[in-house]
Amino acid sequence: MTLTLYPAIDMRGGNCVRLLQGDYDKETIYGDSPFDMARAFAADGAEWIHMVDLDGAKDGKRVNDRFVIEAAKELNVNVQIGGGIRSEGDILHYLENGITRVIIGSIAVSNPEFAIEMIQKYGKQIVVGIDAKNGYVATHGWLNTSEVKAVELSKRFADAGAETFIFTDIATDGTLSGPNIAAVCEMAEVTGKTVIASGGVSSLADLRALNAEGVRGAIVGKALYENRFTLKEALDEVRK
Repeated sequence: MTLTLYPAIDMRGGNCVRLLQGDYDKETIYGDSPFDMARAFAADGAEWIHMVDLDGAKDGKRVNDRFVIEAAKELNVNVQIGGGIRSEGDILHYLENGITRVIIGSIAVSNPEFAIEMIQKYGKQIVVGIDAKNGYVATHGWLNTSEVKAVELSKRFADAGAETFIFTDIATDGTLSGPNIAAVCEMAEVTGKTVIASGGVSSLADLRALNAEGVRGAIVGKALYENRFTLKEALDEVRK
């Protein structure tokens, strides 16, 4: 099984940004048009684009959704979106406008019964995003850390029917220090489902390592923006 790459577009204030370890005070702006960035990724061969509404994650409501919908409708690419999704209305807003998958994160921790209902209702269109700090789930734009262990939460949702998870290790996110492969593999083993690695990818060697361990997907952000490698190079690497 080939590793699927998900080039990332994190949106804040209408810009394409990256945060260091989720810190809103440690922001770097990489562009002023999320759609143009998505179009460039699609032109380079991306099959998926991973978009995050950082304003939405912090404010608990959709803020940058117009860029997500524009990308889904105008580009020949699958789009998954996370950030600020707190209700079934939010989920439907995206699914009815061409988004392939919707990521639920904070709401999955604060209201797991709702998350399970959405998983059972919308199936593979729902992705569970689990962001962890020292093994425990972090929520609301990573501003809060819960007392829930990431692997335990993932197992509960897998048992309820979730097929895809995104695991983000906050300690590595935006640091270019390498992904937490062990934690990703542990979650995949516990759930028996697809787990997408997020955070820390800095080199083609990191992608080779993830691929070698059978990881099914990787979100790549800062490494692309810092020109560590191009998306075309990354796609060539995982397709070898």
